[in-house]
Amino acid sequence: MMLDKKKNIMTKSLNAVGASTYQSIKRDIIFGDLAPASKLKLETLRKNYNASMSTLRETLNRLASEGFVDALDQRGFFVTPVSKEDLMEVANLRVLLECHALKLSIDNGDTDWEGNLVSAHHKLSSMEQKMLSGDDSQKEDWKRYDWEFHLALIEACGSRNLISLHSVLYDKYLRYQMLMLTHRGQEAADEHKQMLEAALDRNVEAATKTLTVHIEKGLEHTLAAF
Repeated sequence: MMLDKKKNIMTKSLNAVGASTYQSIKRDIIFGDLAPASKLKLETLRKNYNASMSTLRETLNRLASEGFVDALDQRGFFVTPVSKEDLMEVANLRVLLECHALKLSIDNGDTDWEGNLVSAHHKLSSMEQKMLSGDDSQKEDWKRYDWEFHLALIEACGSRNLISLHSVLYDKYLRYQMLMLTHRGQEAADEHKQMLEAALDRNVEAATKTLTVHIEKGLEHTLAAF
């Protein structure tokens, strides 16, 4: 019994280390600390992330399955390159998935969903106002609140698979935004408010139309800064 308990504790600890390593490397790819197309040398990663070789290989293979890392035969692992074509494809897929999920969420959402959505928008709006004042020192918090708001919009869609796919696409889209360091300012903030109001009014057409415009204008802005 005691041995089994120790094994369970060790397993949980190893899983936590693996998850932490995955989140850290993914974060550094998204925010550009690990540059596009750069080689991911296992020994360097081992030192920088304090992780075992087995954990690193598992992490890199997981990131490869999500499209953030390229695993090339006989050459090793590389950060996935960026391109305008890939960015446009990611943005178009995001429109399709997120608009579908938003429609389902508006149809299914209850008062708890409404409360979470209002709370998520309040945090995002506060950060947007800070950035509009010229303080852009908290870019990671800004994008975290942006993610939480967009997730809150679709959270009542009733599909784990849809939310999971959207999460990967959002992170790919976010990577381009962070590499280009783009912020559209008041226009984007206004779109977020319009989406909130349309969702609370259960106006599917207005909500999905504003979301589409929001993503497409973000795409145009990022392409212009490419």
